[in-house]
Amino acid sequence: MAAEEFSHPPLAPTILPPYPEVILAAIEALDDKNGSNKSAISKHIEDTYGELPPAHMTLLSHHLNKMKQSGQLVMVKNNYMKPDPNAPPRRGRGRPPKPKADLPPDAVVSPPRARGRPPKPRDPSAPPQTKSPSASSGRPRGRPPKKAKTGGGAPPATAASGTPRGRGRPPKVKTGVATPVGC
Repeated sequence: MAAEEFSHPPLAPTILPPYPEVILAAIEALDDKNGSNKSAISKHIEDTYGELPPAHMTLLSHHLNKMKQSGQLVMVKNNYMKPDPNAPPRRGRGRPPKPKADLPPDAVVSPPRARGRPPKPRDPSAPPQTKSPSASSGRPRGRPPKKAKTGGGAPPATAASGTPRGRGRPPKVKTGVATPVGC
């Protein structure tokens, strides 16, 4: 029981507002015309709120990047600042879309063309074509399938040696007839 008497009550965790609000408040409080860097923003948050979570720098970096991407903050020379309300909006990546021409209200708009090559026009007076077997030669299209090997029709070279013939041109056969030179 003596240990329970001298134990300190648990410290209440610091209630920190959402990071985007804290960051914007720090930038406004620092009020630097060139903006505030990450370490200055972090120092101000630490001075204002005291105890911070262990992942404070990671959270701060994440939220600064997120706010920069969404346009809530502008980064100039490693300093974060609020965007100028009079500045033109930032363009996205890639080529800008073509401007749409204003059409009169009575104009009929056709649907966009389909991708790929358009089909050949059909003659409306011609009768519809149906596939008939008599119109073709009776053979299926494409290369015929390989025939299965049968035991009786082996080529003579493989029948004599008993081994299957290899790929490519066979080697040149040298004859065993030797004639003496100069006889």
